[in-house]
Amino acid sequence: MSNDGATPMVVDIWSDVMCPWCLVGWRSFAEGARLAADDVAVTIRWMPFELNPQMPPEGRLQVEHLAKTYDRSEEEIDTMRAELEGAAERVGFPIDWQGEGEAPPAMMWNTFDCHKLLRWALASYGPEKQTKLKETMFAAHFQQRLNMADRDMLVDLCEKAGLDAAAAREALDDEALELAVRAEEERGVSGGISAVPTFVVNHKYMLQGAQEPEDFARALLQIANMEAAA
Repeated sequence: MSNDGATPMVVDIWSDVMCPWCLVGWRSFAEGARLAADDVAVTIRWMPFELNPQMPPEGRLQVEHLAKTYDRSEEEIDTMRAELEGAAERVGFPIDWQGEGEAPPAMMWNTFDCHKLLRWALASYGPEKQTKLKETMFAAHFQQRLNMADRDMLVDLCEKAGLDAAAAREALDDEALELAVRAEEERGVSGGISAVPTFVVNHKYMLQGAQEPEDFARALLQIANMEAAA
């Protein structure tokens, strides 16, 4: 996505696997970065944000969770889902059921272990592998409707993304890693992260929401110009 003359940038993406707009926003941002690649070289790092930190291990039906959290009717939820599916389709990552047989119910899960593994992947393998794991998790949740709180399943996802399964299992039990993720979550909140997706460029420029690729590209080029003038 870059050439030798491009301005290097580090973009921290605060996001949760449960968040469909995070998926849409990521794919749109990635396209924006591609559009700006002649001038900007982007390194992506995924940061932890839990939409539902109190979610129990057994999860909750998505329709029930949305109805309670947003006070929406079943018809309104169906409209929301259709809008999201259309947006995801447009960015090339459909979120309708992709498995075999009858679709299981859509669920919401506790994602803390997902964030632990993402931080471990960044530290152990680097940004590209971390992004590969993030997209693998998005697919598992939205397309396969797998249990994102099941540790055996998460280890399988790590292996699918090209990461060492045994090391991933050890990471899930690493207390220091748990503390590090908690610290990152607190850093995000104290830094003003209150909604996702949020893209923080070079630790100081904040872009929010699932914008259009051209808007992301324009913002990256503007930031590159400001950085050059500083």
